[in-house]
Amino acid sequence: MDSTSKPTFDPKEHQHLRYNPLRDSWVLVSAHRMKRPWKGQVEKPPEDNTPRHDPNNPLCPGSVRANGEVNPEYDSTFMFDNDFPALQPDAPDPGSDHHPLFQSKAARGVCKVMCFHPWSDITLPLMQPAEIRKVIDKWADLIVELGAEYTWVQIFENKGAMMGCSNPHPHCQVWASNFLPNEAALAERCQRDFLQKHGEPLLVQYARMEAQAQERVVVENEHWLVVVPYWATWPFQTLLLPRRHVFRLPDLTAQERDRAPTGSHLQEDMSHWQLHAHYYPPLLRSATIRKFMVGYEMLANEQRDLTPEQAADQLRKLGEEHYKMKKTEGDGGMEN
Repeated sequence: MDSTSKPTFDPKEHQHLRYNPLRDSWVLVSAHRMKRPWKGQVEKPPEDNTPRHDPNNPLCPGSVRANGEVNPEYDSTFMFDNDFPALQPDAPDPGSDHHPLFQSKAARGVCKVMCFHPWSDITLPLMQPAEIRKVIDKWADLIVELGAEYTWVQIFENKGAMMGCSNPHPHCQVWASNFLPNEAALAERCQRDFLQKHGEPLLVQYARMEAQAQERVVVENEHWLVVVPYWATWPFQTLLLPRRHVFRLPDLTAQERDRAPTGSHLQEDMSHWQLHAHYYPPLLRSATIRKFMVGYEMLANEQRDLTPEQAADQLRKLGEEHYKMKKTEGDGGMEN
């Protein structure tokens, strides 16, 4: 090869930028960094010793919460108002300040906690399909109920100690607000602009193209598609997409609710919006090596090491069976 010629680009060897159309931003991909030896922090594997019921756990049936209320002996999902909410419905208005550097406005809403199951030693993927369906139906009901009063309904789960969740009981949080949060506002604007420019919803076109390419698809069925996005920031980040144009969770058919794993519509045309769910595992290389968003990511630009294609390949090779359900030598496996 001529010493003056440039090498042929290989995404697994050469750094490059990828555009995220949902955030109108770029991520730096530096896959060659995977060759460096790891001398950073290594997490301890999570201990699998959570008791099924702990009377001192405030999320368990019959337990006493911080505000003195006693949980019912629930046997399915259980919903209650967050005892320490970030949003309250009756917060006073801060008033107006017209200086461009010192602006504030009213923030009102409600925060709820939803327990998925009465057992603490189980997680959503280990629950029975009928139990998961009850969770999804409850989510849909909440979006209708809270969406009638609030601009946005956000459903999220901080799962595991690595994500700062100190309570192992299977649960999520639901925050409804009278304002459109930053991430939702950005995704709404980007999807609206894309539809105006290209005549098709962004995530509808994207799902179709990913299904055709298959390169970043992790798992799929007739209703849903899970991919590592082309623009993923977190190493093993995934995006759940319906195969048809669906606006909100309540719009899913019974079959789609059964086969899948968020809020209010604005009072205008929202044909550009597509239902989707983000999953952000905080892992860098393995289950014990964590990805930290620090330094360059905080001060300059989001960056990842392995390519989304490499991440999708690793996830596909893991198979669809939950690791706790896999039988090991001398072990009869886990029973629900």
